[in-house]
Amino acid sequence: MPYLGLVLIALFSASLPALADMRTEADTAARNVEQKVIAWRRDIHANPELGNREFRTAALVATHLEQLELEVTTGVAHTGVVGLLRGGQSGPTVALRADMDALPVTEQTGLPFASKATTTWAGKETGVMHACGHDTHVAMLMGVAEILASMRADLNGNVKFIFQPAEEGPPPGEEGGAALMVKQGVMSNPEVDAVFGLHIGSSMHVGKLGYRPGPTMAAADVLRITVKGRQTHGSAPWTGVDPIVVSAQIVLGLQTIISRQIKVTKEPAVLSIGSISGGNRFNIIPEQVEMIGTIRTFDEGMRDDIHQRIRATATNIAAAAGASAEVEIDKPYTVLVNDPALTKSMLPTLQRVAGKENLILRDKTTGYEDFAFFARKAPGMFVFLGGSPPGNDLNTVAYNHSPRFQIDESALILGVRTLTHLTLDYMEMNAR
Repeated sequence: MPYLGLVLIALFSASLPALADMRTEADTAARNVEQKVIAWRRDIHANPELGNREFRTAALVATHLEQLELEVTTGVAHTGVVGLLRGGQSGPTVALRADMDALPVTEQTGLPFASKATTTWAGKETGVMHACGHDTHVAMLMGVAEILASMRADLNGNVKFIFQPAEEGPPPGEEGGAALMVKQGVMSNPEVDAVFGLHIGSSMHVGKLGYRPGPTMAAADVLRITVKGRQTHGSAPWTGVDPIVVSAQIVLGLQTIISRQIKVTKEPAVLSIGSISGGNRFNIIPEQVEMIGTIRTFDEGMRDDIHQRIRATATNIAAAAGASAEVEIDKPYTVLVNDPALTKSMLPTLQRVAGKENLILRDKTTGYEDFAFFARKAPGMFVFLGGSPPGNDLNTVAYNHSPRFQIDESALILGVRTLTHLTLDYMEMNAR
């Protein structure tokens, strides 16, 4: 064997005990920080804040990161917090992300730390609740920061802790979320080499981790169609143009795009109309009808094709009836792609941390996740963490965004260990 090859093998072999020691140290630290993580989670859960308004949560995070002597930047994308941990050894920069915002949902869990917060959303009084687990994400990443900060002298690289606002979307008329953080340079200075994130949910039991290489969560578009007819008396529809009937025909026509016009064996797609409004009296055919809906796709070419077909379907159906249809499509969320090479290289880490029998290759998810914007700037991997107690019937549990959504807090230590080990292993594999 060439001399250089022997040297490289010797160096790699020498690093294995050191890495094994760091893994053991990290697991011990995770057990030690577990009760802190649970306490942080309960505090954040009891004090939820909506997107771009996470002032209290951001202050809690910033104070913690400053106490760990990280380089802390606040006010990123309105309320985001970024902590930079510089390791003692040269190496890559790993980014870890947690989302901070809650939802306009009135909590019905009965937990002793249940949210009592209220707000006005879309003109209506509502409760505010961490109904999607973001409280746990923040608490887990605070724990990971504490663990890795205690190991900084031995870290082969840097870690960026990204605490993101407005993952569920910013308030109307505002920018926010991951897209704005990326726009403001969060993935630079230093440049991020890989980014990891996770999401807890009630669709898997505690102790399980889910993953998927390639397209994993859907791009999400907002569809608005305005159908304009000619208002008239309901008793004489032939004297006008009925936009309600035209809208009904458009809704049915749109369904044939997915069922009959696109190649669903390539990638799945969803097109749903969620609201139709028009008219205000039983005997008046209105002037216009407005409908809104969502489009979910996993392929950019298919996405563009579906948009074109929607426009053609709506405008042609309307024109055939003597009406008109205006189609607007916003594209706020792109498809989340787990980098195939990164996912493959980190699979042994997930198997070791959770146990091979607890690792689940998940189906694609038609929900969206704006972690996708980070994963477009650097190779990314997004992992799913089980949060349902063992024995729970996964067919009847309250899922994310439900007012009864709950997670088993014993799941949190696995989330902390997962992000910590992904960081340590990636650094070791890419040491400079």
